[in-house]
Amino acid sequence: MAAMETDTAQLTLESLPTDPLLLILSFLDYRDLINCCYVSRRLSQLSSHDPLWRRHCKKYWLISEEEKTQKNQCWKSLFIDTYSDVGRYIDHYAAIKKAWDDLKKYLEPRCPRMVLSLKEGAREEDLDAVEAQIGCKLPDDYRCSYRIHNGQKLVVPGLLGSMALSNHYRSEDLLDVDTAAGGFQQRQGLKYCLPLTFCIHTGLSQYIAVEAAEGRNKNEVFYQCPDQMARNPAAIDMFIIGATFTDWFTSYVKNVVSGGFPIIRDQIFRYVHDPECVATTGDITVSVSTSFLPELSSVHPPHYFFTYRIRIEMSKDALPEKACQLDSRYWRITNAKGDVEEVQGPGVVGEFPIISPGRVYEYTSCTTFSTTSGYMEGYYTFHFLYFKDKIFNVAIPRFHMACPTFRVSIARLFW
Repeated sequence: MAAMETDTAQLTLESLPTDPLLLILSFLDYRDLINCCYVSRRLSQLSSHDPLWRRHCKKYWLISEEEKTQKNQCWKSLFIDTYSDVGRYIDHYAAIKKAWDDLKKYLEPRCPRMVLSLKEGAREEDLDAVEAQIGCKLPDDYRCSYRIHNGQKLVVPGLLGSMALSNHYRSEDLLDVDTAAGGFQQRQGLKYCLPLTFCIHTGLSQYIAVEAAEGRNKNEVFYQCPDQMARNPAAIDMFIIGATFTDWFTSYVKNVVSGGFPIIRDQIFRYVHDPECVATTGDITVSVSTSFLPELSSVHPPHYFFTYRIRIEMSKDALPEKACQLDSRYWRITNAKGDVEEVQGPGVVGEFPIISPGRVYEYTSCTTFSTTSGYMEGYYTFHFLYFKDKIFNVAIPRFHMACPTFRVSIARLFW
């Protein structure tokens, strides 16, 4: 027993084997790993063990093995150099950098012009100058994103999505920080709001609230919606698109790279497709995607504008004699109050498409509700090309539409 106590008394940090200590250090965050440098010479040496910094470089900066080889630096040096450049954004950098990387990788083969329109990242001093210009601090996640890419050139199509109807077109560019600062709002109704996007066709912008004011939460992203019933021009309602810049940007990217937003003619169209919103009748499948248009909607008066895109496809395995032509449509439209409207008419958008095996026909149309949500369902009537007196109906699946969360202008509450 005395010998055991003597051995224990002599056990020190310096005498502990290296491998168990390195294993313990591998569980520490980078802050703790740095603090270990100040505890003892032994821990200082161990905490500089380069493989320990590999995990932190990948976790916080998304540095790959290939990038490390190209830069010819050790992991610890890479971590320190990156931290000295963008360390203030360490809580945001990985999520935003991944979103940018995923977006560019997905768009390069599909929309190369859009990727080429992206600008190089802004410098810290550029962002500081904008803060001095507008008199407000920019959100750190916004700054982080603009260190990676300083928006895009004002081109069509815009990075933040498009929408096209027969008499309406929208395409939103991501503004660079200087252009955004020029549009910073100090007027009543949009006080302390910075534009994130801009459409040269409609003048539409999405805004981020850099300060909490007029009923808005700090950092939330929204579309403005002027109150058309108020005599006060400061009465501006808001359709909320994101709680923060990160929430707004990463959710948009997720919809793009997952294929949730279709790419049509080199443009991202912000239609949302519910995988369950599909109906098959015989050899014909009908699926629907929908989108809310804030620029054509209002809260006061209640007028909510939606567009929907219909895809009609005949199986490639169908027999040739199953070829058919669409004659008419029937819609049953129900709003949130349960009010029902029925619509019947010839063709779709003035056309009478012919569907044959393997062929797809798509079209876009729109509807409005006086309630914040509603749904549509119905059927198409077809006749066979080879048996013209034989007609049949093809089901259109029920599809729901709902506007984003909105907030009523504080000016109306006190008017």
